[in-house]
Amino acid sequence: MSNTTVRPTSSVTSTVTRRDHPTPVLGTLGLFTVLLGAALPLIDFFIVNVALPTIEHDLAAGPAMLELVVAGYGVAYAVLLVLGGRLGDMIGRRRLFLLGMAAFGLTSLACGLAPDAWALVGARVAQGAASALMLPQVLATIQATTAGPRRARAMGLYGATAGLSMVAGQILGGVLVAADVAGTGWRSIFLVNVPVAVVGLVLAARSVPETKSHRPAPVDVPGTLLLGVSLVTLLAPLTEGRAAGWPLWTWISLAIFPFAAFAFFRTERAADRRGEVPLVPPSLLRLDSLRRGLALVLPFSIGFGGFMFVIAVALQQGLRMGPVTAGLALVPMAAAFFVASLAGPRLVGRYGSRVVTAGSLIQLVGVALLAATVWWGWSDLGIAALAPGTAVAGFGQGLQLPVLMRIVLSDVPSDRAGVGSGMMTTTQQAALALGVATLGSLFLSLNSSMGMREALAITLLLQLGTVAVTALLSLRLPRGAVR
Repeated sequence: MSNTTVRPTSSVTSTVTRRDHPTPVLGTLGLFTVLLGAALPLIDFFIVNVALPTIEHDLAAGPAMLELVVAGYGVAYAVLLVLGGRLGDMIGRRRLFLLGMAAFGLTSLACGLAPDAWALVGARVAQGAASALMLPQVLATIQATTAGPRRARAMGLYGATAGLSMVAGQILGGVLVAADVAGTGWRSIFLVNVPVAVVGLVLAARSVPETKSHRPAPVDVPGTLLLGVSLVTLLAPLTEGRAAGWPLWTWISLAIFPFAAFAFFRTERAADRRGEVPLVPPSLLRLDSLRRGLALVLPFSIGFGGFMFVIAVALQQGLRMGPVTAGLALVPMAAAFFVASLAGPRLVGRYGSRVVTAGSLIQLVGVALLAATVWWGWSDLGIAALAPGTAVAGFGQGLQLPVLMRIVLSDVPSDRAGVGSGMMTTTQQAALALGVATLGSLFLSLNSSMGMREALAITLLLQLGTVAVTALLSLRLPRGAVR
């Protein structure tokens, strides 16, 4: 029976098992489905940015509560991502993907029906947890079911999807809020996820193959708890501190962070030396591609997360743009990112990882152009004036992110795919949240003391620093690191 060829029953490629290909193969429909699962969590991290003013008005939510709406999702998402990857390795990535997709749809419904601000915060935390179950299975499934050029293409599409989703989230949020579908206002940004999740469940049940680790390891309970404490004690006070007036708990939390992080590292290293499989195996960090790739993902994502939050606030509150106009201002960035991500695979084949260096330098020019435009053209600033800077920055980002993701996972063994993808997505998500917390908080503080134009210009100049760090670190990537 195991030697029987299973042929797809429709014109759309599904899961195929052949004599000469003993491992499950992710077909076209399956790849589309898992990429949909990758897009939803990232869209929902950014989709609320342009809806915050209407949420504040509708639910009488103050600044601290609005920060929790953003941070509750981001912190829960970041804390549980590595655990989600481990669980997928253990009990099946397709099963966890389906569970995460179903939970994402239900928690999105809860967000859309939230009667007050605290209910919305609770639903957002649950939505972040659901995303953490779903997203690690995407990269792990791609790693386990593709090889060679197919894997390179799939990873390129994943990187493009991730980048586009982060920009598209704010564009889509602006359109939905302004459309006020059936009088739902800001609630539509969450309710729209419900039918999409249903479609995702149907497609996943049909087209995504089941994979799991051949040597599944038990859940690392001490590592999971210590990672959670480390991320919460860092991200929660940085995100909530400014809006809450920096109460005592924020300083206590920040003081706990280095001890929790050190305890996490020691615990994981000890487990690794005993031959166990810790939540984040230090031995994986011996892979040059993973270690050096993660070092670039960190500053890239900090700058990206901070920029997306800051630009949403500046366009709506500083320039008095409506949600649709504020969203459309980012269309040149999304379009340029898409074009660059399509060109990336061919450029990588010729120039290797130096494409990342070129992308960071192009992004540097774009952010500098934006800063100059803001400083000298603030009074007449509109979509047309912003377009050159956002387009150039987006093109540079499109050359970096898909390639970085391929580099990080290029040497990770397939049976560690869930752990590797969990490490990468946790780094990315924690850095995105850290960017919102640091650059976002700085921008809001500067705005209250200096004005919107000055605050935005200074924040963009600081983002230039994160881009410069990415450019310098990219020089350490071996040219043959991309597969």
